Amino acid sequence: MTDTHAHLDFLAPEELEEVRAHLGELRAVLTLGVDPARWEKTLELAQGNVYAAVGLHPTSAHLLSPEVEEALGHYARHPRVRAVGETGLDYHWTPETRAAQFRALDFQAALAQALGLPLVLHVRSRDGKAEEDLAGWLLAHRPPRVVLHAFSGHPALVGAGLAVGAYFSFAGPLTYRKNQALREVVRQLPPDRLLVETDTPFLPPEPHRGKRNRPHYVRHTLAKLAEVLGLDYGEAERLTDGNAEGLFRFAA
Repeated sequence: MTDTHAHLDFLAPEELEEVRAHLGELRAVLTLGVDPARWEKTLELAQGNVYAAVGLHPTSAHLLSPEVEEALGHYARHPRVRAVGETGLDYHWTPETRAAQFRALDFQAALAQALGLPLVLHVRSRDGKAEEDLAGWLLAHRPPRVVLHAFSGHPALVGAGLAVGAYFSFAGPLTYRKNQALREVVRQLPPDRLLVETDTPFLPPEPHRGKRNRPHYVRHTLAKLAEVLGLDYGEAERLTDGNAEGLFRFAA
């Protein structure tokens, strides 16, 4: 199984020890550093079957400067880096930086394309406006390799994602009892564009809700995905592992 989105740099030392004890259960983990203060630590953690992505989260988009652009370009060329991001739009926490978020998104999309790396997208809002704006951005820019991380099923992003050939990554909320609508969305998507993730230490799946997440908990999301698709666990594991390899090229 592959955890395509984690933040191992957010974990305490004892939590990292637990993660390392279970890494043998996973084919690969992608850990993401989301602001300049986290890029070095993220790359330090990218060893063995742990790989890295570096980017500027939309809530940190106000930090973008020529110096930060230069530094991000440097870190993104590290041999353990497999993606740029996460970037995107967040009107839930920082709606006042909307213009800066678009500038950071545009820069990171161009960087990812220049380096031949996938672009990892985050989106969140209270009213769906960020999701609608990101859908419009996707249709206008059509990045060649893109993943919608922790996908929540917004209809505009379903349509835009399908139109541009995006990957759709599902986290713990897919397992939540009241989230039947999200499980219905899974059935609308091409199987070869489905991924699973944890967003460690956030978004823990059932039965770990209320606790801090771990990469090996991705098995619960994978099991639910298998159930929704009518596959056995092994088939769903082979499907999502293959999709992750095709997108992130961990074996390269």
